[in-house]
Amino acid sequence: MPTSARTLLVCLATIPLSAQWLDQPTQGIPRTADGKPNLAAPAPKAPDGKPDLSGLWRLGVEIGIGANITADLAPADIQPWVAALSRRRLEDFGKDDPEITGCMPGGPRHITRAGLTKIIQTQGLMAMLYEDLAYRQIFLDGRQLPQDPNPSWMGYSVGHWEGDTLVVETAGFNDRTWLDFAGHGHTEALRMTERYRRRDFGHLDLQVTLDDPKAYAKPWTVSAGGALAADTELLEYVCLENEKDRQHLIGRTSEEKKVTVSPEILAQYVGVYEVGSANAFDTRAARNVFTITLVDGELLIDLQGKGKVPMIPLSETMFSPRLLGTYQFVRNEQGVVTHMLVHSAEEVLTAVRKR
Repeated sequence: MPTSARTLLVCLATIPLSAQWLDQPTQGIPRTADGKPNLAAPAPKAPDGKPDLSGLWRLGVEIGIGANITADLAPADIQPWVAALSRRRLEDFGKDDPEITGCMPGGPRHITRAGLTKIIQTQGLMAMLYEDLAYRQIFLDGRQLPQDPNPSWMGYSVGHWEGDTLVVETAGFNDRTWLDFAGHGHTEALRMTERYRRRDFGHLDLQVTLDDPKAYAKPWTVSAGGALAADTELLEYVCLENEKDRQHLIGRTSEEKKVTVSPEILAQYVGVYEVGSANAFDTRAARNVFTITLVDGELLIDLQGKGKVPMIPLSETMFSPRLLGTYQFVRNEQGVVTHMLVHSAEEVLTAVRKR
């Protein structure tokens, strides 16, 4: 794996998708006869009669959407400057990502790709605590969004109830954050609306709508709900910006930038590839199917049918979509592509070609 890509992968690997190891029974939750958390029990109520969303939750969009949150938008819905910016950041392997390599708060990405999140709900305020020591305040005291909020990394949030659904509106983001790992940008006009519904004790439905008329032609909505993380606790991880390491984050090397692969060869990689064992990237559900397509002379990788990301060529057989390492296509003795090696910071998985 190229040094530049490998170094960035180490940074990506610090995002703890399932790093919780603390065995701490959660007090006061319903349990089944065998002592396991009863996630299907009725949702609890707060003293004011509203649904109580408090708890430790594993939230976030599908991993492919986290890679490319604009997957459901048509190209014409994305301003040319946004598309060009994303392309440049992809080709640089996200070396200037303010969250991953700059250790700054993720802003919109904390909302859509929340990971383990502790929610503390009171009558007038809901607080969200994240593993990287970031936090959000959502005011439930009836105040309105400020007309001209001071731009900040996490924005300014207010919420209100519509029946059993908590609707949260956030504005005031600065324009330095990225929307996804593909580097899609936004302006300070970005406004996000979240709709939370605790349908039972262990499941939280969340729909997030993004609206930035200066960057995108229309609003769009992604699903980012998840399940209660019972019998464990929120553990911190700290991103330490290290200038000695940052100087090695150069994106593609000069030789890699010269690599071009003919459409005829790229067409030979098109297909569906499946990992036979559980995928280590995300333990919430199996993430073991990769669909490779060829569009306008470029390979795209689709992760579990959720989000297509360009695959940047590093050689004739090795490609990187920045997120989740590098992908290497392998041929048999007859020259037929039979499988794909998925290189991550933790292991190498074999994805067998199914069709």
